[in-house]
Amino acid sequence: MGRKKKTVDRGIAPDPKYNSVVVSKFVNRMMWEGKRSIGLRIVHEALGILQKKVEKEPLEVFLKALDNVKPIVEVKSRRVGGATYQVPIEIRESRREALGMRWIIKAARARSGRGMGDRLASELLDAYNNTGTAFKKKEDTHKNAEANKAFAHYRW
Repeated sequence: MGRKKKTVDRGIAPDPKYNSVVVSKFVNRMMWEGKRSIGLRIVHEALGILQKKVEKEPLEVFLKALDNVKPIVEVKSRRVGGATYQVPIEIRESRREALGMRWIIKAARARSGRGMGDRLASELLDAYNNTGTAFKKKEDTHKNAEANKAFAHYRW
């Protein structure tokens, strides 16, 4: 038991353009070497491209794409009596969101295209339509958890 004070969650300021905390978190995960302004520009550019392609509110499309990529279960290794089992475990909401964002960003960076804004917009559009690399990653995670359902009783 720690002797220090509990940490206080100060929260994150919402995005200036879309007034969304989720977009702000996404920008924070996008940036490299603390270059927030570049990350912000890329995300806003991607959402602008999405608005032209889908003819809907870009924030709505972004949130739906993120929801489509968020995993519900994952597997964790548990060592029991000399054997290691992949035990399926439900994920809390904050981790689900973090994994979804991470997978979208990673898939966008791996894509080929003109600029990061273009690639991110394409990946978000794919996630919105339940296709693409990030969505496939979620499906693979769920399949893995389903295959290891027999070891669910090792959860603790």
